[in-house]
Amino acid sequence: MFKKVKLIVLGLALAAVQEPVLAQKATTQTKLVEKVTRKGSELVIPYEKYVLPNGLTVVVHEDHSDPIVHVDVTYHVGSAREEVGKSGFAHFFEHMMFQGSDHVGDDEHFKIVSEAGGTLNGSTNRDRTNYYETLPANQLETALWLEADRMGFLLDAVTQKKFENQRSTVKNERGQNYDNRPYGLVSEKVAQALYPYGHPYSWTTIGYLEDLNRGTLDDLKNFFLRWYGPNNATLTVGGDVTPQQVLKLAEKYFGSIPRGPEVKNMKLPAPTLTQDRYISYEDNIRFPLLQLTYASVPAYHPDEVALDCLAEILGQGKTSILYKNLIKTQKATSASASNYTSELAGQFSLSIMPFPGQSLADMEKAVREAFTEFEKTGVSDDALTRYKSSAEANAIYDLSSVAGKVAQLAAYQTYLGTPNQLPRELKKIQSLTKADVMRVYNQYIKGKHAVVLSVVPKGKADAVAKADNFKVDPTGYKAPKDEYEGLKYVKAKDNFDRSKRPASGPNPVVKVPPFWTDKIANGIKVIGTKNEEIPTVTLYFTLKGGHRLEAKDPTKAGIASLTAAMLNEASEKYTAEEISSQLDKLGSSISFGSDADEMTVSVQSLVKNLDATLALLEERMLHPRFDQTDFDRLKKQRLEAIANQSTQPTVVANNVYNKLLYGEGNIMAVPVIGTTSSVQNITLADVKKFYQDNFSPSVTNLVIVGDTEQKKILPKLAFLNKWVPKPVEIPTQATNAGIDKTKIFLIDKEKAAQSEIRIGYIALPYDATGEYYKARIMNYLLGGAFSSRINMNLREDKGFTYGARSAFSGTEYAGPFTASAGVRSNASDSSVVEFMKEIKRMRDEGVTDAELAFVKSAMGQSEARSYETPIQKAAFLNNILRYDLDKDYVTKQNQILQNITKAEINALAKKYLPYEKMNILLVGDKAAIKPGLEKLGYEIVELDTEGNILKQTSAIPESTKQVNLPMEDTKRKKKKSKNTEKTGPAVIRTF
Repeated sequence: MFKKVKLIVLGLALAAVQEPVLAQKATTQTKLVEKVTRKGSELVIPYEKYVLPNGLTVVVHEDHSDPIVHVDVTYHVGSAREEVGKSGFAHFFEHMMFQGSDHVGDDEHFKIVSEAGGTLNGSTNRDRTNYYETLPANQLETALWLEADRMGFLLDAVTQKKFENQRSTVKNERGQNYDNRPYGLVSEKVAQALYPYGHPYSWTTIGYLEDLNRGTLDDLKNFFLRWYGPNNATLTVGGDVTPQQVLKLAEKYFGSIPRGPEVKNMKLPAPTLTQDRYISYEDNIRFPLLQLTYASVPAYHPDEVALDCLAEILGQGKTSILYKNLIKTQKATSASASNYTSELAGQFSLSIMPFPGQSLADMEKAVREAFTEFEKTGVSDDALTRYKSSAEANAIYDLSSVAGKVAQLAAYQTYLGTPNQLPRELKKIQSLTKADVMRVYNQYIKGKHAVVLSVVPKGKADAVAKADNFKVDPTGYKAPKDEYEGLKYVKAKDNFDRSKRPASGPNPVVKVPPFWTDKIANGIKVIGTKNEEIPTVTLYFTLKGGHRLEAKDPTKAGIASLTAAMLNEASEKYTAEEISSQLDKLGSSISFGSDADEMTVSVQSLVKNLDATLALLEERMLHPRFDQTDFDRLKKQRLEAIANQSTQPTVVANNVYNKLLYGEGNIMAVPVIGTTSSVQNITLADVKKFYQDNFSPSVTNLVIVGDTEQKKILPKLAFLNKWVPKPVEIPTQATNAGIDKTKIFLIDKEKAAQSEIRIGYIALPYDATGEYYKARIMNYLLGGAFSSRINMNLREDKGFTYGARSAFSGTEYAGPFTASAGVRSNASDSSVVEFMKEIKRMRDEGVTDAELAFVKSAMGQSEARSYETPIQKAAFLNNILRYDLDKDYVTKQNQILQNITKAEINALAKKYLPYEKMNILLVGDKAAIKPGLEKLGYEIVELDTEGNILKQTSAIPESTKQVNLPMEDTKRKKKKSKNTEKTGPAVIRTF
């Protein structure tokens, strides 16, 4: 399912649906097809659209606010174009597009973009696949050269070895994000039951393992020839460019690529269910899940907006019916509704996780009672206003980055044939009525049948809402016609040498945002910068302390986080629901949080609604109600969340890893949300006292970024002077646990498809221009870059993982160096070998001349991407205040980077990579992985999920070791790799 853009503007001069400037069609030359410009304060994305003679659509958005360019190539092919028995192929093919082409070496695509200071990725959903880069603007030609080469010159560079390697990577991805993740198979099970057998949405984009195993190299080549022609693609470029500049380069690099076979849009009827289809499966979870899914409408359907509004009323936020009936009453830990749409169909879903003591049958009854309640109460004026106003803010925030604008233009063009859809979406939402919402409820939900999925803990099959009554039936399925017969590979013929990488233009001038500083009388330090690109203001408060304050009384660990949660509830004047309603109507947000070192307050507002938003901020910050009912509910949710952590391998690994590093008696060894015993000890009186003692302006920094000036914003913050300062003592850091020698710590997660690995020790505190910064330069090559040694080895060379990495993560306090990955279970011991080998090789051998040049170029040029969005600007300014940095610290960092020598980096590796004194933690299936780990020669300590010792095994004597670590490096092909990014069931990204 692709991500919808939910948009509205109220109170702005609205963009009418513009008629594009049209040009005559041409078959032999490129001509302008559409041109859209902004008039006044319209909310519209200006662009020019061209079509090349080979069918490639080119869309250009000119934006000179930052010296960057974003390039997106979207192919109108996703998993919906796959065949039965060959699921997952569109996404698998996306991986192959990063493995080199005729004029670009193996995995060099990523290396070139990274070295140029850029970032890149690719993603696949049901309906399209896209590839994109964000780079300094002088690298535009390089980006287009790279994208054109894989569009027109891929297949001769594809080998069986690359094919098998990426097949392994995709299988690891499925294991990490689906099979080994709680509730990871929900989307797959629902798709199988909602859509008829053979329907292109009846499988998920990741595909089935057996289908991935079945695919051949010829299948891959045919897939490319059928769907990857320029006439099935849109090239969208936005940023510090001109349309003429982009068009000239597009014609040069893409113009000679031959058209592919014609691609026709698909259109299928909505699925129909003759009865409710009950399905279920068992999972390694604590909370059972109930999900009801109804067939809705495709994206951009006239009824989509009304269904979105209906979902908000039923199950989104504190004003929704499900929140009021189930969460507020402590019957469920979560309850939500959503309307997902894709090109061919949509799904309206309601999902509930009940607290223990509530059955899934009870939850199904509660959902149906919520429908009845909605029928009686209908759609209020407030509900309609909330939906429209919050969408206004979404529309504006989506325009904060050139990548966001390009993504919208590309999606609109791909699905609708015109990039100029934003004004139409605005108009649809503005014209939405209460009657529209009731009509779609009656048409698509009331009395209609649903897929009712129960996910229950293993061994509790009888806990389902109702016995299964549905099985997939292939009867009557007829395979579509063969799309792949007679395809031929024809390469472009050029009058220039494609093997020659384009030269970069002059490096863009990167300007650190100018900023001002001030101090409020009660001690709050303020830093701000003006950002006129969008009419919004962001405020970010940080209060020193957070989890570290709990060292004063560790028996109540988690109180900082629980206090922040309470501040998100009622104030003295308003209930939490009333505040939520007012914020939605303003299109604003206010949220409190807490982490290891700080409590935070984040505020976002449209400029026009800033005064009203600040009035609500004053209520929440300075006048919290601290209601006993709210506290009881949040405490119950917190205790259940802590208990649920034992089912999540990633969380178990992180928590126990911290316990090993920091040791008993150190508050950092305790999770930020606390433990069962510590949270049980916390009372409402404790929360009130923690707030009174520690929530103080004396330890507060405030960052302001937005379309405002110092002299305008500070008077609006006068209410903060009512905040009385008090001294807050931050406890000194306790001694960290020592590591006498490297050991393996093993936690059993029975039948786990993957093992989570953490390797490291306590290293360095943050220092912007000292050894911490220099160590990060060294680590960029070891495990910080997508093309780092660790990721290249474990992912690209060995196929053990979907992604591996390492990092230094210090703050004011010394933080850990950590190498980590989720690896397939049967490669657990081998992955430990490769991790330690790369750490040892970096320490003992250092870096090469080529690596030194690479890191200087990559980290140096990436600064052009550092200050584009309000969030990026706020992070930059927050660092200055938090660490008391010089105003020119970025300049100093650049000087350090450009002047650092191989000898310095090698010395840092010797100093900060003590491979003989690191903890190695694995969370995986002990029965499967322990025999291999025992052969590595390390002492093995078995732990439970809370880090308590269960069993300790001495190291195998040297004479019997089969693998003597650390191993000497073996010769291997030098390749560059991609890294990982979290994925969901709808869109799968490559890295």
